[in-house]
Amino acid sequence: KPYACHSCDYRAAHLARLRTHLMTHTGDKPYACDSCDYRTGKRCHLERHMMTHSGEKPYACNICDYRATQAGNLRVHMRTHTRTHSGEKPYACDSCGYRAKQLRYLKDHMRTHTGGKPYSCNSCDYRAGSRSDLNKHMRTHTVEKPHISGQELPC
Repeated sequence: KPYACHSCDYRAAHLARLRTHLMTHTGDKPYACDSCDYRTGKRCHLERHMMTHSGEKPYACNICDYRATQAGNLRVHMRTHTRTHSGEKPYACDSCGYRAKQLRYLKDHMRTHTGGKPYSCNSCDYRAGSRSDLNKHMRTHTVEKPHISGQELPC
């Protein structure tokens, strides 16, 4: 690679790549968003950022209605479908052997060992250890009551 950075050991095969790399040392960010104060050194990063303003999400899941702005986010999403159907549970608790399909489920589980309750109700002082417990609690502040099978509901 004939083009070398004078500030570090980076080398590039093309001068344009070296110029882009040099911006990491100078802090130069020539690409600016017209809608907000976002600036970047790479045009492709600005193009991806612009999707946050347009709402464009070109990467679509072929199983559900999920859409993403980046191919990598869609790949991560697709793992949720694979694990749902395969039963794969790659995330394991070191304390008790509990296994989870998704990292967020393991994080929720870990609170059973620490006693943490990070989810708080914005209508009262209630705190919950999981999102689902908070959602159940939130129904106590509304007219919406969960229907329990086998119970008669008043008209």
